[in-house]
Amino acid sequence: MTQPHIVLPSPRLSEGEVRFERLRQRAGLILAPLVFLGLLLLPLPALKPEAHRLAAIMGLVIVLWVSEALPMPATALVGAVLCVILKVALAKEVFAPFADPLMFLFIGSFILARALFIHHLDRRLAFGVLSIPWIGAKPGRLLFAFGALTAFLSGWMSNTATTAMMYAIGVSILTFLFSQGAQDSPPINPRYATGLMLMTSFAASIGGLATPVGTPPNLIGLGLIRDLVGIDFPFFKWMLIGAPIVVVLFGYLYCYLNLLCPAGVRELPGSADMIRRERDELGSWTRGQYSTLFAFLTTVMLWIVPGVMALVLGEQSRIYLAISRSVPEAVAALIGALLLFLLPGNRAGRAITWDDAVRIDWGVTLLYGGGLALGTLSFQTGLAEAVGRGLAGWLPVSGDWGLVAASAAVALLVSETTSNTASANMVIPVVIALAKASAVDPLEPALAATMAASLGFMLPVSTPCNAIVYASGYIPLGRMVRYGILLDVMGVIVVVLLVKAIVPLVR
Repeated sequence: MTQPHIVLPSPRLSEGEVRFERLRQRAGLILAPLVFLGLLLLPLPALKPEAHRLAAIMGLVIVLWVSEALPMPATALVGAVLCVILKVALAKEVFAPFADPLMFLFIGSFILARALFIHHLDRRLAFGVLSIPWIGAKPGRLLFAFGALTAFLSGWMSNTATTAMMYAIGVSILTFLFSQGAQDSPPINPRYATGLMLMTSFAASIGGLATPVGTPPNLIGLGLIRDLVGIDFPFFKWMLIGAPIVVVLFGYLYCYLNLLCPAGVRELPGSADMIRRERDELGSWTRGQYSTLFAFLTTVMLWIVPGVMALVLGEQSRIYLAISRSVPEAVAALIGALLLFLLPGNRAGRAITWDDAVRIDWGVTLLYGGGLALGTLSFQTGLAEAVGRGLAGWLPVSGDWGLVAASAAVALLVSETTSNTASANMVIPVVIALAKASAVDPLEPALAATMAASLGFMLPVSTPCNAIVYASGYIPLGRMVRYGILLDVMGVIVVVLLVKAIVPLVR
């Protein structure tokens, strides 16, 4: 089967927005070294020399991440290299996080997602669900099914890849509805197109919270919680928190988009037939699709079954301990990825080739490694403790509820102006340090910040998902901002309430 080709559209930025982006990047290149030198020369007697130098490095890295003056993976490497040059730590200590087991969980899950894409399994599932007779041509049902499917796929694939795939399907549906497919029918309200496009982006970002592999901030947060808090949060426990958050937020998203973006007609003429034709064009199942599905389900089973056994038998049972130690999440992901190289594919080949496998997003793994290295070193040098004490002294936040809410809100605000991955790398170590300085259990604030880092819905630059759908031309900027604020506010509320309610039950 030939590899599907999805072209990611470039966001349609206005001339003013283009100038702002250029100015932001140029300002970052100038401001970053100034911040670095300023912090390096500033007398900070309360810090150890290593912590002082690390503070200067982190100041430079944060400015570069926020301004995106350099590619973010490159910035992560800059931070790691400077830590070695300025003798914050030895090279083997600085670069150890780049070989962290979670790095291989990234790699394995990315290869599995790549195989789903190559063999059209994502499109087969999408058109299979959308062609269910119950959905038919009812605009509300189509919007619900489209969003629910997007959220589900995003729990296992990259948010951006899911959005790109569902964007292509959504644009095909809208093009049909607004062209010859509906010439003899009542006109469809253009707001419905806005709702369908926003559902594509927003549902993908929400769905990524369901599993640890749904979006990079999840694994970044879990790695920092494990290394800095000393708590290992396994796959199934994450899902016990993430899945309810996804269900509640998606239900809210559907209700307000269905209300604010009506189609204006009771049926979408011809859409059901068009979707069925697209499904039929995929043909019968291939060997590559069967093989990929087997490898994917095997991996999911290895991720979930140990958690179920822990609930049934207890976390100290011999069976659970034996399985969790022998097949941790990273090994399970690699087992699934390696099966793809063994199982049959199409045209007498394998389910995936090395040339296809290496096309995964290696930049995210480098960004994760660099962020984890800086976070770990901030605690080893005492920098995080000093920052936590300073923040605890002047922030108007008291108690665990206040800290959980503040952590989620700050992570959300940062993610609106920079990538959610960079937001997680910047905010979570500070949240953990602040919690420790405030004598509060850091697990709940750290989890809230981790999940809220993926909740950036207001602007086209907030996430790649927003940028993709904004390029469709169906979404006025003001509407994205207004509808994004509605989801931002509810997202923080839901994350705080469910983290506070569920974490004590599963930790």
